[in-house]
Amino acid sequence: MKTLYFITSNKGKLTEAQERFASVGIDVVQKDIGYPELQAATLEEVAQFGVDHVRQQVNHPFILEDAGIFIDALHGFPGVYSSYVYHTLGLQGILRLLQGVPTAKRGATFRSVFAYTEPHAQPRLFIGECQGTVSLGEQGTQGFGYDPVFIPQGDTRTFAQMGTKEKNQFSHRGRSLEKLLDFFKKQ
Repeated sequence: MKTLYFITSNKGKLTEAQERFASVGIDVVQKDIGYPELQAATLEEVAQFGVDHVRQQVNHPFILEDAGIFIDALHGFPGVYSSYVYHTLGLQGILRLLQGVPTAKRGATFRSVFAYTEPHAQPRLFIGECQGTVSLGEQGTQGFGYDPVFIPQGDTRTFAQMGTKEKNQFSHRGRSLEKLLDFFKKQ
């Protein structure tokens, strides 16, 4: 079985990746070394900066991922700042910012960018998106991050009300992971 290192401190992201990669015989191993998140305009820039930083410490193939929720009524906020906002304002803070915004105007896009690189190679980026809405309150206990407030288009439940396999059928991360897996299948 091939080993692929995932640069993340997020156990939820790790579990999602492990479940997907197991199907192609790749063991995903967490490497929690951290990297500074560049404050940039796009997730792609953040991922590229992360790859450049981690390469100074790691000399084997690895993946990392950056994701964000872009809320229409907040003009794309928190976007690339999603992690920071989650840890400072929390879900209740986001819901307060949306207080009084009707359901029809609570559209949001979850985006994910996986970066894969090998030593001395250009990183490859794999992008996934999921359209949906922000719920009126937290619902569900599964998942992590914004999962309890994000309802994917085509369903009435939040990601936190779904199991990992079901969530991956809809999710931004599931879609970017699928593109990454297709890349590995073609190797």
